[in-house]
Amino acid sequence: MQNKQINDVVRILKRELAIGAMPIVSHLARAESDSFIIFISTLLSLRTKDEVTAEATQRLFQLAQTPESMLRLSLPKIEKAIYPVGFYRVKAKTIQAACRDLLVRFSGRVPDNLDDLLSIKGVGRKTANLVISLAYGKAGICVDTHVHRISNRLGYVQTKTPDETEFALREKLPRRHWIIYNTIMVAFGRKTCQPVSPFCSRCPVYKYCDRVAVKRSR
Repeated sequence: MQNKQINDVVRILKRELAIGAMPIVSHLARAESDSFIIFISTLLSLRTKDEVTAEATQRLFQLAQTPESMLRLSLPKIEKAIYPVGFYRVKAKTIQAACRDLLVRFSGRVPDNLDDLLSIKGVGRKTANLVISLAYGKAGICVDTHVHRISNRLGYVQTKTPDETEFALREKLPRRHWIIYNTIMVAFGRKTCQPVSPFCSRCPVYKYCDRVAVKRSR
């Protein structure tokens, strides 16, 4: 695809986006302004289905909604609340460590910049970018498997890893699209542009797509 066509792609996918198809953290961020809740929800969402994340988030925040109150919970209690999210035991420890870090180094406040977020143990680039975008409305590019796959499939970037995709998008994706890009690509990837045998016959942006590495489609 031609670089300038990304504006049409984003416009069309924004129009196609339905509230019900939003990733759970994006959906939560529309109704919730608390950066801590968005931060913890993002940690829980990694490698976990949205419906599981939603239920685990609700159970955990019924018990605690601040770093201070979260640290008053025992590790087994956090594990029980968030089960069965993926790697729930590891995530429970990450939540405790992150809350301690927030209190010691950031006065209990979730940082609003990438470098500080990345300095917190257990926080990677995907999580950090999602938090600054959804919690603070700052320009960040969150790249997960959907964003990486679709950006390459379209022919917009030519990269091998999600990190490479993030930096490639930072170079060429118009800044006005940064915050929404993850939300629309995740929704599109789940519904239409699936990893194996994408639904090219019903794709709203088919005419822009180079269909890189697509061997079979529907």
